[in-house]
Amino acid sequence: MIKDMTEGSPLRHIILFSIPLLIGNIFQQLYNIADIVIVGRTLGMKALAAVGAVSPVFFFVMFIVVGLTGGFAVITGQRFGAKDPLGVRRSVAVSTVLSTGITLFCSVIIAVFMNQTLEWMNVPKEIHRDAFWYIQIVIAGLFIMNAYNLLASIIRALGDSKTPLYFLIFASVLNVFLALLFILKFHWGVPGSAIAVIVSELVSVVMCAIYVKLKFPILHLRREDWAYAFKRESLTFAYEHLRVGVPMAVQSSILGAGILIIQSVCNTFGSDVIAAFTAALRIEQIATMPMISFGIALAAYTAQNFGAYNFSRIREGVNKASLINIALSVVMTLIIHFFGSDIVGMFIGRGESHIIEIARSYLWISTLFYFFLGQIFIFRNALQGVGEAMMPLWASIAELFVRSFAAVYLAVKFGYFGIFYAGPIAWISASVILAAGYYMNLAGIVKKAHVSFRLQKKLKKNLGI
Repeated sequence: MIKDMTEGSPLRHIILFSIPLLIGNIFQQLYNIADIVIVGRTLGMKALAAVGAVSPVFFFVMFIVVGLTGGFAVITGQRFGAKDPLGVRRSVAVSTVLSTGITLFCSVIIAVFMNQTLEWMNVPKEIHRDAFWYIQIVIAGLFIMNAYNLLASIIRALGDSKTPLYFLIFASVLNVFLALLFILKFHWGVPGSAIAVIVSELVSVVMCAIYVKLKFPILHLRREDWAYAFKRESLTFAYEHLRVGVPMAVQSSILGAGILIIQSVCNTFGSDVIAAFTAALRIEQIATMPMISFGIALAAYTAQNFGAYNFSRIREGVNKASLINIALSVVMTLIIHFFGSDIVGMFIGRGESHIIEIARSYLWISTLFYFFLGQIFIFRNALQGVGEAMMPLWASIAELFVRSFAAVYLAVKFGYFGIFYAGPIAWISASVILAAGYYMNLAGIVKKAHVSFRLQKKLKKNLGI
């Protein structure tokens, strides 16, 4: 169902749009949770460490795909907000061609240099084989990952956040079933978990494609739309997509690179620390899902209102989303602090008391800084929704530098306990930069719309700038 967010209550639009996203993001995490729970409980801590040791590589490529397709969908959302159906179709065609080409390039490069990557990440020899095959299978399915995220991003850009959720729920449940089947029945070990991820995500791609065919006439591409994507005259439009999508992909890959660096440092402390860090990160990903969902909802909301020149609504949406973030940060912090040990025990079993204590220590530290992480999602997505990609990129570069330096330096000074402070320090740095960028760019947002000088004065007055 297409949803126009250029009219009505901004807060209501953001909340209603984000709830399905939240549920969907939680279910999407089931792909990784299934790896942790099933692998950890059936194959042991070394198998869990093998998955955890290379999971940052998976996140790295996933962040690239999500950033790229999400950036392309911003242009689609802007064309929809401007009531331009031809622009919507052409945006989808151009996005498909560009993302396919970039995905092919990335998958080949990563697969070729996988052994060198694992060596650089200090993956212990006893888990090297399982780690290698797990991540190689995941990389082989990169095209499927790209297809799902592109379809889901486009559907959400048109205001429908519920339908991708339903397909994702089904695929997530299927993934758990397949992981159990491949590991317990077929005895495929750690690679069986990776195969389950790819097969279940392929099912979600097929379901999204069928739904678009049946329910979204505006997305029914014609032969001339595909032909346009390969014509010289489309270069300007392609550049418009790349101008938003590539910085978002680079920005996301920078975040993934930061996690890679932290994981490489963590890997030097042995399998127990790797397993604890893996479980803690999965729990944190679930705990921060509400913040991520509000950020994605704000990007779609901002893109549509930017296309319709409703700039005062953009500022109102950001302010109200920030208030929600304060409440969410407090709630998530309380839950983790009171129930953190029990939640960790659900993932890896209560018999691993040493590993539980390490994971709990990480969570107790990181939850105190969730507010700053939430503001990163809000300011970043608001800027990206209006097509401003460079400030989020610079913030991500700063976050990578701070996170990497903190991880290496603090690990030397305080051991693996020092790594736990790297993320929070990076969150504070990035949130400050993005907040400054957002408020400094309010006037620039109006100018970027290419409206008349008289209308610019009126819009600036409405924004209070």
